[in-house]
Amino acid sequence: MQAVGICGSDLHYYAKGAIGDFKASFPFILGHEAAGIVEKTGRNVKHLRPGDRVCMEPGIPCMKCTECLEGHYNLCRDVRFWATPPYDGCLSEYVVHPAAFTFRIPDNMSYTEGALVEPLAIGLHACDLGGVKLGDTVAIIGAGCIGLVSLLSAKAFGATSIIVGDVIEKRLRKAEELGARTVNTASEDFSERVLQLTDGRGADVVIDCAGFSETMQQATKSVKPAGTVVLVGLGGDRISGLDGNLMTSKELTIKSVFRYRNLYPTAINAIASGRINVSTIISHRFSFDDTPEAFRACYQDIRNVVKGVIEY
Repeated sequence: MQAVGICGSDLHYYAKGAIGDFKASFPFILGHEAAGIVEKTGRNVKHLRPGDRVCMEPGIPCMKCTECLEGHYNLCRDVRFWATPPYDGCLSEYVVHPAAFTFRIPDNMSYTEGALVEPLAIGLHACDLGGVKLGDTVAIIGAGCIGLVSLLSAKAFGATSIIVGDVIEKRLRKAEELGARTVNTASEDFSERVLQLTDGRGADVVIDCAGFSETMQQATKSVKPAGTVVLVGLGGDRISGLDGNLMTSKELTIKSVFRYRNLYPTAINAIASGRINVSTIISHRFSFDDTPEAFRACYQDIRNVVKGVIEY
């Protein structure tokens, strides 16, 4: 292992010991955003060899169920996903992983960039499902790691106007650096501001990276008629209070994202080519020996930490 990103789900397990029905039994190893060096391969592995620089897709599907066989392996009910109980994560010195979900990264990509392929794949999946295309206006609720990679992905897909809302000023400043117009939702109504910025039309696609009842209500108000809302965030266990009449009268399409599928090669190529500069979202770097302090800092100093990465 050479680099592991600190994800919001890691921090949730760190602080609460559970996410919904997934409860950790201690000791429990965190981490699922990872890159490293191949130490050894199995006898049947042909495309990898010791010394290769790689990043790893953290979910291991069964490849036997209907979902897997239909191509939706991210929806496999028997998936073994790093740092999702009962399976340990990858924040260790060595891991064993299937070659099919291990991908070489080129020399011009750092291991830290390799670790960030995982969250970038989520942003790419959200934009793909949302149908983001050249010339679109995209509104994004939430400017944490996933909101920012969704911003980067939307730009790569061709969106020419991006509006991002959050309550944390440092994250909003980062979104501005990446080319977005921003809304501090602690003091402004997000949907009203989006409508103002789009001359009353609304955004073509709204991506909710927060996932609360209130943010989904804002998303449906912010999107244009016949537009698409993509739910990515998992902030709340239940979404309630949506205006069914508004959704019907605007004939909206509502989609949800669960991780990603078949996007690691695309994400690697996007980073390696310079099309997406994913390292720009990193605000804090920690050494492997300082892992306890890394988690304390990322959890307690949320207003200053945009994205933390542990580097070995």
